[in-house]
Amino acid sequence: MALTANGARGEVALRVGSVDLVIAAEIGRLAAVSTALDCKSFGDLYQRLLGVEVAATIAGVQHLAVRGDGARAAAELSLSDFPACAKAFAAALSHHLTDSEGKAEAGDEGAPAAMTTSPSHSATG
Repeated sequence: MALTANGARGEVALRVGSVDLVIAAEIGRLAAVSTALDCKSFGDLYQRLLGVEVAATIAGVQHLAVRGDGARAAAELSLSDFPACAKAFAAALSHHLTDSEGKAEAGDEGAPAAMTTSPSHSATG
């Protein structure tokens, strides 16, 4: 039975072997993958995940899983799972990249803009 993914949150359903997962590109999870792979930049991480490098795919399955057994899925991972993993990783990552552009456009339409710097001491009292 497939797990339900919350697409609005950037979650993506993925089946690896007999294991159903839901993955998400949350910053802490991406940091765990980056650390496991000793990535030097986000570009390096992105390229390795989407290029379905074996170690990156294993780390992605283990660390990006928000529901389901990522460790068991990694143990069951076979080459036939790689296309689905690449597609799921791309969808999870692109959700946030596309979402950032949408937020910028929303700010232009009168929505409150997100503060990108800390307020000064004088502004906070």
